[in-house]
Amino acid sequence: MSGTPSNLNAFRPPFLAPSQWRLALSNRRGRTLFFIGVCLLFMIVIITSPLWLNDSGLDTHLEDRNISPSLAHPFGTDWLGREMLTRTLYGLSLSLRTGLLAASIAAVVGLGLGLLAGIFGGKVDLAITWLVDVLMGLPHLILLILISFAMGGGMHGVIIAIAATHWPSLTRIIRAETLSIKNKDYIHLSSRLGHSRWYIARYHILPHLIPQFLVGLILLFPHAILHEAGLTFVGIGLSAHTPAIGIILSEAMRHISTGYWWLAVIPGLALLMAVMVFDALGENVRAILNPKTSQE
Repeated sequence: MSGTPSNLNAFRPPFLAPSQWRLALSNRRGRTLFFIGVCLLFMIVIITSPLWLNDSGLDTHLEDRNISPSLAHPFGTDWLGREMLTRTLYGLSLSLRTGLLAASIAAVVGLGLGLLAGIFGGKVDLAITWLVDVLMGLPHLILLILISFAMGGGMHGVIIAIAATHWPSLTRIIRAETLSIKNKDYIHLSSRLGHSRWYIARYHILPHLIPQFLVGLILLFPHAILHEAGLTFVGIGLSAHTPAIGIILSEAMRHISTGYWWLAVIPGLALLMAVMVFDALGENVRAILNPKTSQE
C-alpha cells in the first residue's frame, strides 16, 4: 500500500501553481502558447454561440425596449426590445466566420503568387510585382467599396472584396523569402540533378514558407474582420436583416445621441477585443519564428 500515493499522483491533472504560471508566461514561447489558447477558446465560444444561444433574444419585445445593462440584460436591450448580448454574439460569430474565410483565400493567393514570382522570375516576376504595386498604391478602403459594390454586396461580395485586396503585402514577403531560399546551395544542387522548378518549389521551398504563411494568415484575420464590419456599416456589406456588428453599429448611430450608449459602445468594444486578441497572437507568432527574438 505504500506505493499507492505515488500511483495516484501520476494520474493527477498537471495544474500549474501561480509561480509556475508566472514562469511560463515570462518568456515569449509561453506567452504565445497562452495567446493561442485564448484565441482558440474565444473562437470556439463565439463561432458556436448561435448553437447554444436562445434565438428569442433576436425577437422584438416592445415592453423591454431601451433597457440599460443589468443582471437580467447584461448588454441591455435596443429600441425594439431585442437582447444586445444575443445580437452581439451573433454578429461576432458572423464576422469571425466571414473574416476567416476571406483571410484564408487572400493568404493562399498571396502564397501562390509570391512563390510563382520567386521561382520563375523574369516576366512572371515583373507582372506580379507590377500588380502588387498597383493594388498597394490604390486607396485601400475605396478599392474595397468598389469591388464589394461591383459584386453586388452581400456576404459573397464582402469576401471577394477582402480577399482581392489583402494578398499583396503577403505576396511581397513570400516572394522575398522565396528569392532568398532560391539562392541556397541545396537548391542549385537539386536543379543540377535534373529536378524541375515545380519539384523544387513543392519539396524544397514551400515547406520553408509555411511559417510566413501562417503568420500572414493570422495578421490578415483581424484586418478582414474590421473591413467586413466597415463595409457592412456603410451599407454595402451584409444584409440589413442580419445581426452583424456593422449593422448593429450603423443602427445604433441613430440612437446614441439620446443617451443609449450601450447600443454602440458594447458591440464596438467586443469587436475591438476580437481584433486586438488576434493581432497580439500574430505579433507573438511572428516574433517566435524570428531567430533574433525566438529565445527571449
